[in-house]
Amino acid sequence: MHELVLSACADLVEPVSEALMNELDALCVSVEDADVDTDAEQALFGEPGPPAAHAGWQHSTLRALFADQARATAAATLLLAQEWAADVHVQALQAVPDQDWVRLTQSQFAPIEVTPTFWIVPSWHQAPPAARRVIRLDPGLAFGTGTHPTTRMCLRWIAAHAQPWSRVLDYGCGSGILALGAALHGALQVDAVDIDPAAVTATQANALANGVALTAASPEHASGCYPLVLANILARPLALMAPLLSAHVAPGGQLVMAGILERQAEELHAAYAPWLALEVRDQDDGWVLMVGHRNADGSGVAP
Repeated sequence: MHELVLSACADLVEPVSEALMNELDALCVSVEDADVDTDAEQALFGEPGPPAAHAGWQHSTLRALFADQARATAAATLLLAQEWAADVHVQALQAVPDQDWVRLTQSQFAPIEVTPTFWIVPSWHQAPPAARRVIRLDPGLAFGTGTHPTTRMCLRWIAAHAQPWSRVLDYGCGSGILALGAALHGALQVDAVDIDPAAVTATQANALANGVALTAASPEHASGCYPLVLANILARPLALMAPLLSAHVAPGGQLVMAGILERQAEELHAAYAPWLALEVRDQDDGWVLMVGHRNADGSGVAP
């Protein structure tokens, strides 16, 4: 394989990427900040929904992978012949050493300890001897491999409060990892819902791989009240869904939420105040876990 490395300004990144992928036989294209590790480096952050503060980096490096040198050379020649690409420059055209990409990818994912007896273990690893409960989970298209603090906090809470919940709702299930954790810790019925069809498919596959019975579907299939509602999403959608998620919490039940930065906790307190009082119950690397409890009479109080 051969890699073509180009430099371009922000306005040209999208047209160059589309030309490489759609017309010039590139196998893949990646984009990175050309000013990385300099004073001009620009961090890009944001959450789904609001517009990004910046559409892209002022100066970008594009890396396009081709099956062979001839295709890479032809792509560079044809691209630079376009009048609109006058400000695109070739930085390198180089061979990429053959590697076992599957093994290389797998080497980046090791077993993850949630508690001393509860582990997330990729399929190509052996479970640690101390593990009594194990989630077999491989990286896939859906969010949720257990490496992120928000996922670990939710799983820690589930393990610490394990009981035979009659029903559990995992709202925004991603890979289904929280639904699996609840099922392994006593939940009798688990509904996992997500707006992304890839997440529903991933959850179904992961449930099968772990021998866990659950229902994975789109959000409209969540019905009625649940003793436990889990939602590991992001602060803004969690705030917008306050009426919806609160309505799914049964009398005596709990709502466990993550995807919230420490500085966003007050925003969530305010959003849920009409229905539930929330309390921060865990913190990890700048993220917090928030829990709300509904009294047996249906009123919402802090847990």
